[in-house]
Amino acid sequence: MTDKRYKIRIKKGDTVIVRSGKYKGKTGKVISTHPSINCVSVEGINVVKKHTKPNKEYPQGGIIEVTKPISVSKVGIYEPTLKKASRIRYKVTNGTKIREYVASSKEIK
Repeated sequence: MTDKRYKIRIKKGDTVIVRSGKYKGKTGKVISTHPSINCVSVEGINVVKKHTKPNKEYPQGGIIEVTKPISVSKVGIYEPTLKKASRIRYKVTNGTKIREYVASSKEIK
């Protein structure tokens, strides 16, 4: 693995929509970002079953469901006014940097 860290404009807590792949069209909240692998983990998207041996966290072991990361290129931030995916741009006003939707130029809250 390299030490490269990608610039991810999507933040934890943003609502995103999947643009391509198995989960195309589904929306969810970003649980975490992974800048080293250019991925984000989205709630309810890319959930897989994992077989685990007994350990302290799971004394019985068994099959658990884990949310795996999905590539940033496959997701776009969900814009509620247009009800579709948009890109993000940064704008500096009065020395403060704000994020806004490219499609409608509205500020991201």
